[in-house]
Amino acid sequence: MNEAAGSAARRPEVTGFYDRRTSSIQYVVTDPATKICAIIDPVLDFDEKSGATATTSADAILAHVADHGLSVAWILDTHPHADHFSAAQYLKARTGAPTAIGARVVDVQALWKGLYGLPDLPADGSQWDRLFAEGDRFDIGGIEGRVMFSPGHTLASVTYVIGDAAFIHDTLFMPDSGTARADFPGGDARQLWRSIQAILALPGDVRLFTGHDYQPGGRPPLWQSTVAAQKRDNAHVVDKTEAEFVALRQARDRTLPMPKLILHALQVNIRGGRLPEPEANGRRYLKFPLGALDGAAWG
Repeated sequence: MNEAAGSAARRPEVTGFYDRRTSSIQYVVTDPATKICAIIDPVLDFDEKSGATATTSADAILAHVADHGLSVAWILDTHPHADHFSAAQYLKARTGAPTAIGARVVDVQALWKGLYGLPDLPADGSQWDRLFAEGDRFDIGGIEGRVMFSPGHTLASVTYVIGDAAFIHDTLFMPDSGTARADFPGGDARQLWRSIQAILALPGDVRLFTGHDYQPGGRPPLWQSTVAAQKRDNAHVVDKTEAEFVALRQARDRTLPMPKLILHALQVNIRGGRLPEPEANGRRYLKFPLGALDGAAWG
């Protein structure tokens, strides 16, 4: 195989779906030769004012899959999200594809089951079909994926490197937005720095796909960069030492309120995207631990 053919063989097609309610990006990653794909970080819609859930975002992904004649091989979450519910279980029910997440989700489950007072919640990762460890490999058609452990934003965060594309979740944002926060329970700015350095050690032309975009300056949403662009332009990383980054990240995090859905979302996402079971009256209920998190915004 010549070099050009080899490069094409490892280059997946990536389609991003931007969710304006949570500024999240969901991805369909496809091997164009086989039409086999993976879905990464799908959103189950939730309206906190009414308590309503919907599948509009996930159904748009399913429509894309159907319209392009794709077969879903994996439903992947990069970490237990704090700002939206995962649609992994909904999509599994409709595609039959297995779900997966990083193996250290068990640490996140153990932490949050204590905060929520859920002694019966299994904290063994059994809510997913596969738990990925550092270096694990998987296939999307003829394109190989591998797993990089990328903690810092959460204890369980992983990066999926699929061909020449890396799905870097809440580590680096677009270069004009810097990096993700590291002050959630289990987060650590020093670990985040080291995870970022591992990502930036990938070849310069590797495409990087981030998990959020908050549209600084009102620009349109963006979610694709490269290793080279991040090393050249990211304001939180360029010319910084580890100590300087940690000081910058911690100072910025002290100014940020907690995400408005963190207490809603984690109790769903530590269950692999499953809503709580209905109670005797047929209704499902979310449970809130009062006073569990710092970061109240009273102003």
